[in-house]
Amino acid sequence: MAIATPVPSPPSPPSPPEENRGSRAAEFTGRRVALWLWPFALTFGLTGYGLTDSLLGRDELVTWDMVNRDTGRIFATLDNVDAVHGAYYLLMHLWVELFGDSVVSLRLPTVLAMAAAASVVALVGDRLFGYRAGILAGILFALVPAVSRYGQEARGYALVVCAVALATLLLLRVLDHPRGPWRWAGYTLALTVVGLLHLIALSVVLAHVCLLAAAARRDRSLAWKSVLALLAVAGCVAPVLLLGRSQAGRQLYWVPEPDAWALFTLTRDAFASVLCAGALIALALLARSPRRAGLVLCGAWALLPPVLVWLASHGEVSYFRHVYVLFTLPAWALLAGAGLAAATRSPKGAAVVVVALAVLTLPDQRQMRQPFEHNAPVPLDYAAAAAVIEERHRPGDAVVYDRENSWKLDGGVRYYLPRELTMRDVFLKKAPDAIDDLYVVQCPVPILCLGDERRVWLLTQGPESPFDAIDQEQANALRSRYELSVSEPVTGMTVSLLVRKES
Repeated sequence: MAIATPVPSPPSPPSPPEENRGSRAAEFTGRRVALWLWPFALTFGLTGYGLTDSLLGRDELVTWDMVNRDTGRIFATLDNVDAVHGAYYLLMHLWVELFGDSVVSLRLPTVLAMAAAASVVALVGDRLFGYRAGILAGILFALVPAVSRYGQEARGYALVVCAVALATLLLLRVLDHPRGPWRWAGYTLALTVVGLLHLIALSVVLAHVCLLAAAARRDRSLAWKSVLALLAVAGCVAPVLLLGRSQAGRQLYWVPEPDAWALFTLTRDAFASVLCAGALIALALLARSPRRAGLVLCGAWALLPPVLVWLASHGEVSYFRHVYVLFTLPAWALLAGAGLAAATRSPKGAAVVVVALAVLTLPDQRQMRQPFEHNAPVPLDYAAAAAVIEERHRPGDAVVYDRENSWKLDGGVRYYLPRELTMRDVFLKKAPDAIDDLYVVQCPVPILCLGDERRVWLLTQGPESPFDAIDQEQANALRSRYELSVSEPVTGMTVSLLVRKES
């Protein structure tokens, strides 16, 4: 009887060398780092370029005024005005105590916030549409001129953009593991920060609810967990909401009620570039994804908040300002990144589109860095006016500011004057920080506020005769004792020196 010879089994493949596994792990780590690092670096470089080219604007001067008050005074002021920006002022107060109030110091937090927002956009894009779409979304976000414009402004809008993007990323992490309490806590905290930085940005919840509602069909527990999280957010931001609502009429009285066409121009203004808006919207229309939830989330994020703001602006107060919907820019970048990834087969094709967009938007980027861009459309050269005074100042000089035609002209000139150069503000009765407000109280009887100064600097907006530019009672009081000695125009302003008449 023949005995079957056992057939030897084929040798098992050798285990991959340790160095191969290590190289693959390093490659994976490198790709993950590149996903957020390239958008961060690009946005930081673009936004930081020309950081001091533009003079501080009126809103930035409000920031400078507020953050240099002590904490108690800040809270007291927020009780009267600007409560909706309170969280930003308190954060900047701590920052300025550490790093000072130079132009670079005041604007650097927003540069960092926009750069961080670009990284988060890339991470969100990776989760929703894949790695290539994610990194393209972060890069496209960096190229938007408004990202540079408001990344260079000492206001809270860049922080709002970053907080909204982060809250969205944390929501996606929640949906990965809905039973994780710490993930819910992180999402709730991020959304609370959004509300504390700017209440209108909480309208992003409309997009989040769309995603949560879709996910709740598979996991019913998401419904009550979402309600609890949103109630917690509402409880935390309620005091700011009530204060902000009571102060809205005083702060936004000048914002016009929008017509139907304004809704279409809002997105264009939010991009700060017609060409960039058109390009990203066109790419967004090409977005494709096997998972519909990502398209719904980004579409709702991009479109619903502006519509809500438009509808809310037809009541007693209009909130229709493009800066209030800047937080929708990440959604457009995400859709555009997905569209570009779908439309181009190779990295070279995507790179060509990105470079072309960068070149075409270069004029808009340059415009964002013009000297008076932050005070557009009314240019005011505070620095040049301060230089005229500094050059010719004498101890004992006083000053009068035009407060009839220009808000914060006084703060702008004072910012650019040396801190040790102080002059009595002739018609100032109470400074804003003394009365916990943003506005001054002026002398009710100007003639009684004149002192014995031999020289008075008069700073007015526009090229008009300096005495015609200010309140006529103040002008008459000055005319009674002073005569015009020198009048020097600078951009948007006139700097005049008045000398006391000889008896």
